[in-house]
Amino acid sequence: MIPDVATTKEAAEMMQLSEQRVRTLLKAGTIAGQQLGKQWLVDRESLLKYLAAPENHINPIDRKNTFKKKPKFIALSFFSGAMGLDLGLEKAGIEVLSTCEFDKACRKTIVANKPDIALLGDVWNYSSEQIREAAGLSATDEIDLIVGGPPCQAFSTAGVRRGFNDQRGGALIRYLELIEELQPRYAVLENVRGLLSAPLSHRPHSERDEENPLNSDEQPGGALLLIVSRLRKAGYGVSFNLYNSANFGSPQVRERVVLICHKGGEELPYLEPTHSNNTAFGLPKWNTFRDAITGLEGIQHEHLNFPEDRLRYYRMLGPGEYWRSLPLELQKEALGKSFYSGGGKTGFLRRLAWDKPSPTLLTHPAMPATDLAHPIENRPLSIQEYKRVQQFPDDWILCGSLVDQYKQIGNAVPTGLGEAIGKLILRHANGESISEFKGFPYSRYKETDHRTWISNHQQSKPKEIFEKRKIKKEIFTADMFD
Repeated sequence: MIPDVATTKEAAEMMQLSEQRVRTLLKAGTIAGQQLGKQWLVDRESLLKYLAAPENHINPIDRKNTFKKKPKFIALSFFSGAMGLDLGLEKAGIEVLSTCEFDKACRKTIVANKPDIALLGDVWNYSSEQIREAAGLSATDEIDLIVGGPPCQAFSTAGVRRGFNDQRGGALIRYLELIEELQPRYAVLENVRGLLSAPLSHRPHSERDEENPLNSDEQPGGALLLIVSRLRKAGYGVSFNLYNSANFGSPQVRERVVLICHKGGEELPYLEPTHSNNTAFGLPKWNTFRDAITGLEGIQHEHLNFPEDRLRYYRMLGPGEYWRSLPLELQKEALGKSFYSGGGKTGFLRRLAWDKPSPTLLTHPAMPATDLAHPIENRPLSIQEYKRVQQFPDDWILCGSLVDQYKQIGNAVPTGLGEAIGKLILRHANGESISEFKGFPYSRYKETDHRTWISNHQQSKPKEIFEKRKIKKEIFTADMFD
């Protein structure tokens, strides 16, 4: 068997070091390799282990893909993160040719795991020609699929919802431009549930009253209506729904809006679920947290820690319990002023249940209002458990600090959901039959399928044009809704 090796030049580019420095590391045994005459060959596995160590992390430079053969189905990834969606596509049989990611820790993770793949940075900085070149495509090569989950904070109900006025919301606009420019056969856009209700322009609740009603741009759903309109004008059929990842094998209740676009105008059916919490559909029951972490017993877990003032309450809680399981006086003591605020406050002092899916993984498991504690151990979920819940391989390398690693996994798409997306698209592309599950509860919410949702929101039509300076480029005009 031919060993998987790299030249010192290739290793130097990956490590952002000189070839002389690479040879020094080889001679010292810091990385493994062998000398053939005057040339050194670097063991690629040893090189990746070296790059995975936190003290050796670097911010990789942009690179072109080095695949020797183009796949039959050409796919490009944007806002790639730690590659959760891409790993799901890979399980379905689609391997992406290129990634695009601005975050340094994510870029390191991509290179550490997929050193042959193309890597680009900020989407605003590349033309469609440059993207094609990095992926190894000619101007005439047809692109089958582009996928991406633009930053979601601008539309999240947990934030101030600046939407398209936020630079992160503007990244979604650039993604729509790329769909128009690259003209793939299929395109996927993934985002948070808040996109279903996000207006084009958000007015704080404190500034609303009967004398100043919301205008058309401030009506719920305006942002998504505008996105769908623009994609349709570009010649795409658009279907979307709100999907709970637990219905696709993920041991986690995590809901995301997924738009699937098809060039030519045909709307694709909804994703085919593999699991259900409702036995009426003849599918296996949801996977649980216990299912997810089986086999991790006895390993060294990497995790953050809770402060002692919270641990004293956790020691009183069992699996599946949270602050309301404490005596009333201790509830008030544990939550302080938050006890008297509104809302359910279900994220405080929360232990996972063994035999249910995990709640949605967040980017930090030890913040006071978003705790995610192990069912019986007095600690937050570990990185190893985070990976299992999001269905990442155990050997997937995560770069950056511990907080960086939690953030990467917490922001990722569960690979089971990505696999369902890939399978649906491949079946449609190959003319295969696709099962439809009428009445299936894809999420905990009603009327989130695109036909019902659009019918309920068509009265919300924006009248104003956003200024270019707000998101770097002109966005949309009102006549797109005519």
